[in-house]
Amino acid sequence: MILTVTLNTALDLTYTVPALVPHTSHRISEMSERPGGKGVNVARVLSALGHDTVVTGFAGGATGAALRDLLGALPRRPSDAPLTDALVTVAGNTRRTTAVVDRTTGDTTQLNEPGPHINTDEWAAFLRTYADLLPGADAVALCGSLPPGIHVGAYAELIRLARTAGVPALLDTSGEPLRRGIAARPDLVKPNADELAQLTGAREPLRATRDARRRGAHNVVASLGADGLLAVTPDGTWRAAPPSAVRGNPTGAGDSAVAGLLSGLAEELDWPDRLARAVALSTATVLAPAAGEFDRSAYADLLPRVTVARQASAA
Repeated sequence: MILTVTLNTALDLTYTVPALVPHTSHRISEMSERPGGKGVNVARVLSALGHDTVVTGFAGGATGAALRDLLGALPRRPSDAPLTDALVTVAGNTRRTTAVVDRTTGDTTQLNEPGPHINTDEWAAFLRTYADLLPGADAVALCGSLPPGIHVGAYAELIRLARTAGVPALLDTSGEPLRRGIAARPDLVKPNADELAQLTGAREPLRATRDARRRGAHNVVASLGADGLLAVTPDGTWRAAPPSAVRGNPTGAGDSAVAGLLSGLAEELDWPDRLARAVALSTATVLAPAAGEFDRSAYADLLPRVTVARQASAA
């Protein structure tokens, strides 16, 4: 079983308009809603890859109830593995995220609510749930922003608990939670270029990724957008890139990359195969017609064509 943690779950709303023009009203041509938050997105992809997955974190209020209903009613294929809801109920209302897709340009504008305030009793209830789930986990993903009320070192605390339980932990967050979390020595962190620059002060990807690893992470995989992934690990340094640039909605592409990395870890794949899977999944997510999904046929086509090249050893 793979465990994903989403402390700030969301009900994801996507509106598509013919063209997004500031200071005007718009008619929506398409609308969708789905259960969201980074770890929830990761779990959905892991299930599609055939991994039993458990989702935990927080859900509350009418929005949280809608999220859980949608999570339980996800369309499934016979090959999909079970996806289990172990979310902790809270008093506050789960946030919404709103994506507005401009059909003319393909650009997406994102509006994210902050999330409900989590009190000390709710945090304690989550820690009990997390501790109960860890012994059955092959790996855990700690993903996304922290809702109000959660201390900034929360991910560092969860990483230490996972390490005590002997469970590899992947961290995908930003800002001070990333800085604190990476110092707790997670097995893998997956920042994007902006998050790396904020963490290290360096804009050159290889330098920044090496610096991030020196700060405590065992492995660092940097997401470089259309340029793919850069991995700095004890086994070597690699760059992985899609066969060509694609256009589409990038919502959830990074989460699909996390799912690829985490599934590769659980299956004990070597780094080139993990990275190829992550890049193929990420690119197939950009190509999918629905935000946050991945195009399965595109994934199968892309996987053997991802370029993975070994780089010079880390300095």
